Amino acid sequence: MPKILFAPPMPPAMMDLAREMLPAGYELVVAEHGKPEFYDAARDAEFYLGFPRQGMGNEFFRSAPKLKLVQLISAGYDRLDVEAARKARVPVANNGGANSVAVAEHTIMLILAVMKKLVWHHNNVAAGKWRVGDFASSRFYEVAGKRLGIVGLGNIGKKVARRAKALDMEVRYFDILRLSEDQEDALGVKFALFSEILQTSDVVSLHVPLNDVTRKMMSTPQFALMRKSAFFINTCRGPVVDEDALYQALTTGQIAGAGLDVLVEEPPATDHKLFQLPNVTLTPHTAGPTWDNWTKAFRNGYANIEAVNAGRAPNWVIPELRSLAGQ
Repeated sequence: MPKILFAPPMPPAMMDLAREMLPAGYELVVAEHGKPEFYDAARDAEFYLGFPRQGMGNEFFRSAPKLKLVQLISAGYDRLDVEAARKARVPVANNGGANSVAVAEHTIMLILAVMKKLVWHHNNVAAGKWRVGDFASSRFYEVAGKRLGIVGLGNIGKKVARRAKALDMEVRYFDILRLSEDQEDALGVKFALFSEILQTSDVVSLHVPLNDVTRKMMSTPQFALMRKSAFFINTCRGPVVDEDALYQALTTGQIAGAGLDVLVEEPPATDHKLFQLPNVTLTPHTAGPTWDNWTKAFRNGYANIEAVNAGRAPNWVIPELRSLAGQ
């Protein structure tokens, strides 16, 4: 019976769902990363299902000689040692876009929240302050007619574009893989260079993976290109942003505001300087894990495991390792 090692353990309701959806003929073993029972289970596990964690490097792959696939239920994989997986010749697949709808919706929520100062209004009303300031100084904006610049047009970026178009936003995108003209027309987007996105957008939203190229891709020079009336949104990974540069841009009026679901350090220090700014809206890296997503993530993960067990190539292998899956 093929063994699936699941880690780390999740709340009981989620583990119940994982067990309910487990395909017949498979064994699911749940263990905590780094514990003796984790390495015991890894010895004869053919599949890993779960989240990437620090420590999933050479030691992990040496402990799991029968491993055929690392199947993540997350989209990101920056906490996993990709080179160790390459040396072990084990493909790594992410969740197949299971959280893409949730992140796209969260992105739109942050855009609306920062442009309409939702949290500021709530805090004022809850403190007994009604209509603070005047409408000229406390400016709120409509999204209709505004230009959204999407950086990274993958699964999530495309879904953000569709939702933004439904709100009558004009959408431009930058991606290293450009769509065909027919694809752009079907999605209702137009390509622009990264510098053009920054210079001409009312809202800039990042949807890129974290790697050596994207780390601190938004720093002082990039924020300097943005309009003073522009808003910045990040729902991908915190380290793609230089937070010192973002703080300077927000406090000097270089940009109007920001909506962030991710930070460089998570959880952040309680005295993080971005917390004090009235033009920032923050959420705790919760764009992806809606309750609806767990069914999608487990379904995609199990389907991929069954494919590999049947001798077929896995889907959604991360770009760095696609050669291991014959892609």
